[in-house]
Amino acid sequence: MSINSFGHLFRVTTWGESHGPALGATVDGCPPGVPVDAEMIQHWLDRRKPGQNKYTTQRREADEVRILSGVFEGVTTGTPVQLMIENTDQRSKDYGDIKDKFRPGHADITYFQKYGVRDYRGGGRSSARETAARVAAGGLAREAIRAMAPDVQITGYMVQMGPHKIDRDAFDWDQIEQNPFWVPDAKAATDWADYLDGLRKSGSSVGAIIEVVARGVPAGLGAPVYGKLDTDLAAAMMSINAVKGVEIGEGMSAAMLTGELNADEIFAPTASEDIVEVFFKGARLDSTGAYIIRPQNENDKERWFKVKDLFHFTETKGGMTLQVVRKALNKRMIANGGLPVVKRAGPKYSSNHAGGILGGISTGQDIVVRFAVKPTSSILTTRRTITKTGEETEIITKGRHDPCVGIRAVPVGEAMMACVLLDHMLLHRGQVGENRGIIGPGA
Repeated sequence: MSINSFGHLFRVTTWGESHGPALGATVDGCPPGVPVDAEMIQHWLDRRKPGQNKYTTQRREADEVRILSGVFEGVTTGTPVQLMIENTDQRSKDYGDIKDKFRPGHADITYFQKYGVRDYRGGGRSSARETAARVAAGGLAREAIRAMAPDVQITGYMVQMGPHKIDRDAFDWDQIEQNPFWVPDAKAATDWADYLDGLRKSGSSVGAIIEVVARGVPAGLGAPVYGKLDTDLAAAMMSINAVKGVEIGEGMSAAMLTGELNADEIFAPTASEDIVEVFFKGARLDSTGAYIIRPQNENDKERWFKVKDLFHFTETKGGMTLQVVRKALNKRMIANGGLPVVKRAGPKYSSNHAGGILGGISTGQDIVVRFAVKPTSSILTTRRTITKTGEETEIITKGRHDPCVGIRAVPVGEAMMACVLLDHMLLHRGQVGENRGIIGPGA
């Protein structure tokens, strides 16, 4: 039995080793008709690829993805999508000295104990290089989510490096993409740069904590009792190389709270917060993957226009009647032929200690997951170990390694969040379709 797959309906199987010719993912269960191409997936791989700055491994991999199957004329066909990434910058000679030694902190010894053979070149299958395949699969999942639930946004960032934490009061979403650590705190980014630079030069390493937030997730994803959304999220994050702990919402800190503090109080939604969505009739895709939206005057061919990412336009009701909203949208030449649909605002919560999940089912709040990544075990400090024959010896791990593997774990965590959310969207759609329990006026 081989355990190289995860997911229920959206099922991902990764394959390949760190120093093999290639690695990749076979994705089964992606819905048909999802607009996707290699460039879309490449965007996410580029955020993870090595060698982009001095704080990550200097292995130079382009990580260019090739789509070998499951996509035709720019859309998924509903058949397995095969994604392949070639390895082009392996330096297997760096590992010649350790082929008979077990690196402390690595999976070398457990792989050998289990299988009786191991690929010592960069760790083989146990290398974090495997996560490139997950990010590729996550890129595909994001495009499917975009088609099914365009409001969902998935963002990961580092909240701690070694003993150094971010200042939550200085949290700034815009800062995340502005520094090499994906940290939402400008001062922390500067401080961490000096801290990690010192560790890097000394040949040491450090761990980190990453937080991944999914906003705009609808209520109702997940199922009792063995199909909980947080169960699958925890398993997905825990499966990432070097991860040693996972929290949902308040996590371990919930043990220190009283019931009054931990339980998120619930408040009624108001009609003024309802969202009016206008879905387009007659919209179609062009060759670039953009939606062609019919203008107000169908005979005015010069005024047709494209909407690249959104298949619907949303606007807060704000007390206006549906007719007024529809008229306002028509004036923008967006909603001709569209049917306005009211999405009722969900309940409001006083806080989010639950991390957006209660009883294994999403509440409609932000889903918040954190995971801890251990320090990279490949360091230049001499360590004691044994050989395959049981002789005690010393080892220094050469090669190119991340001084803080948590940096490149951020896009990996985002990818796993995307895969799990899409999987549960498909499960939810298959079991109940739309949510049954409507809360608020007119329920």
